[in-house]
Amino acid sequence: MIFEKKYENGLRLVVKQMQGLMSVTMGILVGTGASSETNEEDGISHFIEHMQFKGTKKRNAFEVSDAFDRLGAQVNAFTGKDLTCYYSKCTADHTAECFEILSDLFLNSTYPEEEMIREKGVVCEEISMNEDTPEDLCLDLLANAFYGKENYGRNILGTVKNVKGFTVENIIRYKKARYCPKNIVISFAGAIDGVTAQALVESYFGTLETGAFEKREPNILFAKKSLVKQKPIEQMHIALAYPSIPRGHELEDNVGVVNGILGGSMSSRLFQEVREKRGLAYSVYSYVSAYAECGNQIIYAGVNPTEKQSAYDAICEVIRDIKQNGVTQEEFLRSREQIKSGMFFSNESTNAQMLLYGKYMLYFNKIFDFEERLNKINAMSFESVKESIAFMFDETQKAVALIGNTDKPL
Repeated sequence: MIFEKKYENGLRLVVKQMQGLMSVTMGILVGTGASSETNEEDGISHFIEHMQFKGTKKRNAFEVSDAFDRLGAQVNAFTGKDLTCYYSKCTADHTAECFEILSDLFLNSTYPEEEMIREKGVVCEEISMNEDTPEDLCLDLLANAFYGKENYGRNILGTVKNVKGFTVENIIRYKKARYCPKNIVISFAGAIDGVTAQALVESYFGTLETGAFEKREPNILFAKKSLVKQKPIEQMHIALAYPSIPRGHELEDNVGVVNGILGGSMSSRLFQEVREKRGLAYSVYSYVSAYAECGNQIIYAGVNPTEKQSAYDAICEVIRDIKQNGVTQEEFLRSREQIKSGMFFSNESTNAQMLLYGKYMLYFNKIFDFEERLNKINAMSFESVKESIAFMFDETQKAVALIGNTDKPL
């Protein structure tokens, strides 16, 4: 059973009641992230996400964590390119208490100076950790190569210089512009009904002022570059990006099927050709990243430095074969079943359902329709998937990133 409520101030609530469960996942989703930032703000969405946990008007940082732990609840948050999400999972009998704590940290954070200083150190260490995680670093570099240095090309963590310079005034200014009711969705999934969820939301968010929401539409300029970053590490990390469709496009499932065939599973062409047949990589995969205005098809592989060109050529060969010769009926059916099973599997997870229904409401302002989506996937034809390949893998729009002990791009 699905429940929704849209308030006059723009706040939206969506509830996915799941029978037979004993837990609830609750999330507060804000439609902002790295792509919404200016150069001066670079990294502030992520820094705010950290600081929200560092003390409120009624709890200090330890008491926030301790309050969740006393309930046996899980709590976390994440920042993306266009989304920040605060969420918690608890047993059904602690739903009201858990939502009060989550609401408190979201609405009443005070940003104590001593916590600001400490957390700047924490985030700078996270930036250093990212620098020591070459797979993540390669994908960050790829975003820069594809989109440029701004908007969707930004690193979510920001720069050490910016993080060290953030002030309470910077946080309040950004939150005033972006943390507004019309840019917020509250989502519940699990052992909870709409009436209960509505009462909880109105108890804590009922007096939330409309605010002066600052809509920021990214000015997207595709860089289409080949970038390399030298690091003294054992492997070479290769990533490629091609233009793809935006979020919610009518062909999103067709593109998803092609991606599954390309590198979405152990039976995919990339896995079989690059890893199983040629032994050139341990990790090789692909995925589609979609935003409101655009999207991209991404391919990644970690390879031996002596085989970097062979691996890159093998990847390009697989892509070229799909582009020129298409896919088989068997591959189509297999990949389509994988998409369907993924939907069914996520339907059994309160975390996945909270995020699915919350994001769908945030991005499209309506309830996700499981049956409609499933019917659309079932109705997808082999011919339509073959036709979708025609606009994929445009070599003139490709971006490439390489991380490893070399200064020479592919």
